[in-house]
Amino acid sequence: MPTGPARPRPSPTARGTPRPKVAEPAVSPGDTLGILGGGQLGRMIAMAAASLGLRSHVFAPDADSPAFAVADAHTVADYRDEAALARFARTVAVVTYEFENVPAETALILSRHAPVRPNGDALKTSQDRLVEKQFLRGLGLETAPFVAVDDPGALARAVAQLGRPSILKTRRFGYDGKGQAMVREGSDLAVVFRSLGQKSILEGVVPFTREVSMIVARGVDGGFRAYELNENSHAAGILATTTLPAQVAPETERLAAEMARRIADALDYVGVLTVEMFVVPGRAGGPERLVINEIAPRVHNSGHWTLGGAATSQFEQHVRAVCGWPLGSTQRWGAITMQNLIGEDVQAWRSILAEPGASLHLYGKTAPRPGRKMGHVTRVTPEPRRGS
Repeated sequence: MPTGPARPRPSPTARGTPRPKVAEPAVSPGDTLGILGGGQLGRMIAMAAASLGLRSHVFAPDADSPAFAVADAHTVADYRDEAALARFARTVAVVTYEFENVPAETALILSRHAPVRPNGDALKTSQDRLVEKQFLRGLGLETAPFVAVDDPGALARAVAQLGRPSILKTRRFGYDGKGQAMVREGSDLAVVFRSLGQKSILEGVVPFTREVSMIVARGVDGGFRAYELNENSHAAGILATTTLPAQVAPETERLAAEMARRIADALDYVGVLTVEMFVVPGRAGGPERLVINEIAPRVHNSGHWTLGGAATSQFEQHVRAVCGWPLGSTQRWGAITMQNLIGEDVQAWRSILAEPGASLHLYGKTAPRPGRKMGHVTRVTPEPRRGS
């Protein structure tokens, strides 16, 4: 089993300057993929790895993690347990992660024993909203207007600058609408700041017409593949549905892929990367624009349609990329609607199984609580061939 230490990577540059490649041991079928995080994303990565002849070892702090049920091995330990991390790393050929809230020092510890893909730079950049926004602006990409907020006084100054309504977001550990608070007319700013209880960022409201996401993959050799643009709708801050094709101009879709590639190259990224964007009207009647909301250094909920809806699922694509294998086709099989099954929605599983063209995926969670993602269903409708 290859366990040689990986050399530290240089920090990303704002313009994606090419960096020297470091020779790393090859990953082969029969080797073990290490996965940090045991949720549904880790579960589906492990299942994709198995389909390619790989074993998986999942490391997570929760003893009831859904990914454990489909992994060859698992470790229950804190992400900062250096001894447990070292033992874990010695059993795997390469390490990846299912979400961006893994501590950056965890990636650093693991990189002394095995390759970590995506690299720690991507993790550090994406897990702090202020750092992420500054990184994106450094690439010349448009984001919502933002101001750092460290105390109630700073919030008052930021609101005076950006106006109301605006959105206060924690700099770290926010997802699915958590860690956010609207600042409206009449809002008590001290109360709003206390509701989050940590350093934050105030963002101006973007007047978007659609929410979209671009899912791409970048290989060890710099090879690049982009899926088609996802059009997303949310309910209570949680993704409800994803549809394809997105109702945008072809030029907008090409621009989204170019923006995602610029980000991936700048980070020397390896794996599947997701860029969430807003489509906004063009200035003075010009073409529609894309404003980046955030990036996710991982497989993404809006890409679940690729399971059964594309030639290569995002999970298989991620495994291929982090193992240094050729990337797969991103061809879409038809018109797509992916629906999240949240909370009690999962009770419809039997009727979904009876639907022609429906592909059901359940995550092995036992308690359907409100707001909890229990599974998803993808519905594929064949499209007529061009010219027919």
